[in-house]
Amino acid sequence: MKDKRNEILARLLLEYSCHVKPGEVLYLEIKGKETLELGKQVIRIATEMGVTPFWYYNDESLIRQWIRSAKDDQFRKQAELHLELMTRADAYIGLRGSDNPFDLADIDTEQIEKQNKLFYKPVHLEERVKRTKWVVLRYPNNAMAQLAQTSQEAFEDFYYEVCCADYAKMSQAQDKLVALMKATDKVHIKGPGTDLSLSIKDIAIVKCDGTRNIPDGEVYTAPVRDSVNGTITYNTPSLYQGTVYSGISFTFENGKIVKATCDGDQARLNKILDTDEGARYVGEFALGVNPFILHPMKDTLFDEKIAGSFHLTPGQCYDEAPNGNQSNIHWDLVLIQRPDYGGGEIYFDDKLIRKDGAFTDPDLEKGFSKENLRSSALD
Repeated sequence: MKDKRNEILARLLLEYSCHVKPGEVLYLEIKGKETLELGKQVIRIATEMGVTPFWYYNDESLIRQWIRSAKDDQFRKQAELHLELMTRADAYIGLRGSDNPFDLADIDTEQIEKQNKLFYKPVHLEERVKRTKWVVLRYPNNAMAQLAQTSQEAFEDFYYEVCCADYAKMSQAQDKLVALMKATDKVHIKGPGTDLSLSIKDIAIVKCDGTRNIPDGEVYTAPVRDSVNGTITYNTPSLYQGTVYSGISFTFENGKIVKATCDGDQARLNKILDTDEGARYVGEFALGVNPFILHPMKDTLFDEKIAGSFHLTPGQCYDEAPNGNQSNIHWDLVLIQRPDYGGGEIYFDDKLIRKDGAFTDPDLEKGFSKENLRSSALD
């Protein structure tokens, strides 16, 4: 059963997400021992399609041995090596299923910042994201099930239903939301501990429908850089750089985070926000619309797609929706507005468009229903 579901998922990644063609080169990164099973299917099917795959194994237990003591010139040499490989690739697939997501928790944040700046940014943000066809996803191992606080068997059933959703139908449903956001200037968000205003006027609107992330299900843009004012209190825990943050609250003045608090290590939180000037400004604003994801599991690829949620992201903006903000961080922080998470409202130009996580337009809400987006491939 799992082999069949992995084959379905592998074909989705290759054929739908990356649209690979005979003669192309695929750069495949596999993180985590259990992820090898999906990796084998990707390699087999890609080869049968006439694609040449390059693959390598990686996980946080290996990365920590590197990051903890690498010098600047070593980070740069590592980047040069991977950059040469990435420039020769037509497509990139990142399969991520690390055995222990906390393996970097005790690494000096300055070393992690160097890894992000000297390796990840040139290889992935500048080359892979901008030039290749790419998609990244997690794999349903026991570590993920633990974070989701469920059994691995139950988590696997949930995972494949989510990841193998009907993304073609999701894409169609997102068109109406894209049109609505394109016509919007002012956004006002209200909820427990949150009263925030921003503008998205003249910023591009981008739908995420399975061609970059699996699972997918968001429509994003960016606020005008200096337009964000007020307070936001996130209600979803975030695992970032090996540390779990909860109860994060930001106060903005003219786009800048002037006050940042959380339930735990506030000094560490503010150190991240002091990475560079852009880290205290917002690079992304997005609405989550995947009806199969309802609760947080400390995994950004899932949490940012939660139905009835939105995320407001300190750090780097995307080239597809630029607002001029540059940073070495991009931290997706999620606020869920369904009633079971405290509710809330979103207004576009003073018109209520979503209340307690549900769109006020019945047709828009129906387009993102489970009934509409459930895939028949797993039947």
